[in-house]
Amino acid sequence: MSTASPTEKIAFRMFLHEGQVAEYQRRHDAIWPELKALLTEAGVRDYSIYMDAQHHVLFAVLHRLPGHTMETLPQHPVMQKWWAFMGDIMQSNADGSPVVEALPCMFHMD
Repeated sequence: MSTASPTEKIAFRMFLHEGQVAEYQRRHDAIWPELKALLTEAGVRDYSIYMDAQHHVLFAVLHRLPGHTMETLPQHPVMQKWWAFMGDIMQSNADGSPVVEALPCMFHMD
């Protein structure tokens, strides 16, 4: 019997500026350890981002623990610094956060 905590899975999409796929990949290949630590501390687990290069759309899926603190991430200096670093290659909101569209689950099979 597993004792692992159940997680909530969420999916969303973000939008790259045309011609920025390679740069997005380069920046994520060198993701900051302090950003990874911050996401982990906030309860984020098993985070993947996929690319639809034809449409410049990023598709992300992550699991978050019960009691996660993802809602506090926008106020953290590391997250704000990351958003500023990424802002030139993707669609961003006025506060620097990426434009994100939640994607509802239409089907799931274990």
